[in-house]
Amino acid sequence: MNISENIKSFQDELPKDITLVAISKTKPVDDLLEAYEAGQRHFGENKIQEMTEKWEKLPKDIKWHMVGHVQRNKVKYMAPYVSLIHAVDSLKLLKEINKEADKNGHCINCLLQIKIAEEDSKFGISADEAKEILDSEEFKKLDHVKVKGLMGMATFTDDEAQVKKEFDHLKSVFKDFKEQYSDMEILSMGMSGDYKIAIDSGSNMVRIGSEIFGARD
Repeated sequence: MNISENIKSFQDELPKDITLVAISKTKPVDDLLEAYEAGQRHFGENKIQEMTEKWEKLPKDIKWHMVGHVQRNKVKYMAPYVSLIHAVDSLKLLKEINKEADKNGHCINCLLQIKIAEEDSKFGISADEAKEILDSEEFKKLDHVKVKGLMGMATFTDDEAQVKKEFDHLKSVFKDFKEQYSDMEILSMGMSGDYKIAIDSGSNMVRIGSEIFGARD
């Protein structure tokens, strides 16, 4: 697997307004360094401890994306350096992120994870629940956290029509939110198996792992 060639081909293929997040979970630091040397700066991890160990060893201009489910008691470990937290699904978690960002003297950007898949295993909240959070007085008091957009994961299926329907649904939710909330600018959807459909549906951030680094260890 030639990681730098894979990065180059994504750089050539993806429109300039789409952010490529290289999902590097379980991959050794040397693999990330190879991607970095090919020009990749956004990396995504799903475990805070693993991400922190890599952050300590790698160049400091990397933007780290937490793409996995976040436990509140672990937020403090990534608060000093995390660039974007993708899978936020509660006001409680936003409050914890705000508290830890405040301690570190900066603001942390987040995405709300909207549940669009039919599978029970996928985390996320409904569009109505997301609005409830954003409209709440409690959220408006949080001054060290910003909700910059939405994230969603489609059903894991070969049925492209279903995947397209789910992505199109999230796109329409995002469009609606953009009109109401001024900070909304990121729509994170699409992974190695379905990123082309996601881009067709309006995604401006894709999360690619196996197509860059090969199958997960």
